[in-house]
Amino acid sequence: MRALVCAEPGQLAIATRAIPQRGPDEVLVRVRRVGICGTDYHIFEGKHPFLAYPRVMGHELAAEVVEAPEGSPLVVGEAVIINPYLACGTCIACRKGSPNCCTRIAVLGVHTDGGMADYLVLPETNVISGNGLNLDQCAAVEFLAIGAHAVRRGGVGPGDRALVIGAGPIGLGAALFARLSGATVHLLDRDAERLASIGAIVGAAGTIRADEGMDAAVAAATDGEGFDVVFDATGVGKSMEKAFDHVAATGRLVLVSVVKDPITFSDPDFHRREMTLIASRNATAVDFERVAEALRSGAVPIDQIVTHRTSLQGAIADLPRWAREKSGLIKALVTLD
Repeated sequence: MRALVCAEPGQLAIATRAIPQRGPDEVLVRVRRVGICGTDYHIFEGKHPFLAYPRVMGHELAAEVVEAPEGSPLVVGEAVIINPYLACGTCIACRKGSPNCCTRIAVLGVHTDGGMADYLVLPETNVISGNGLNLDQCAAVEFLAIGAHAVRRGGVGPGDRALVIGAGPIGLGAALFARLSGATVHLLDRDAERLASIGAIVGAAGTIRADEGMDAAVAAATDGEGFDVVFDATGVGKSMEKAFDHVAATGRLVLVSVVKDPITFSDPDFHRREMTLIASRNATAVDFERVAEALRSGAVPIDQIVTHRTSLQGAIADLPRWAREKSGLIKALVTLD
């Protein structure tokens, strides 16, 4: 089979590898779509802090079943969604029903080789029936589920005023599912083009530029009270610290992104407002199903979200280019035929 290998930062090449053999309780799938994530760009650029090269990238996956265990409900040839978080099943997080926080988690395309290859073997528990979704929709479930998980962690409900900082794909998911949960949503970003395009897709009530007028714009949007729930999906430490300022009294701040550096905040302000600070990591089966159902219902405009396409061979040139040129780019898909 073919596999697109990042041998070291800045180097991509197609390699020939043996088709993996499945074991008991495992499924052999043929990969059909791979969404390119910010993580993939960081791996290519050498900016990922916890990665060993060489690596086959790709964790936003749609596939077709080739072989499944006897008695499995999965049907050969059906389109499936891949949950890329390989959990141990026995650690404290797994025992508490949070495999997304498994203490020994391995994420496809990061800790172990991922889906930019023709075939992949996975535990049956990580293969989810697409149940009527097309391949593009299946490939979008994982990244949207991260936003849906953050919204669930933030306890978003009708009447909430929500602010999503960072108008990238993860921010898109958070904003979309916050609105679907009944919140009035504003977006905040430095890029006017992204604010306009993502704002239209998610049905945002308003957008705010991250500039010198930002604080006044937040006050104007909330009658000076701040937002009930704020999501930071920037991956920028200074933005995460500034996000505290946008939260209303008794409000919640959900940190969807993660950085290596310490994050600091004013403890008196934090206590004065009795804020809640929440971490949100990966997603769970509940979030995957919520996203899949939203896609089935037509609540997610997938045709507006997928803006760029390439092949496995074409990704050798296109992935580096898209890492630099972001204008008009929301989500790029690799198609494997």
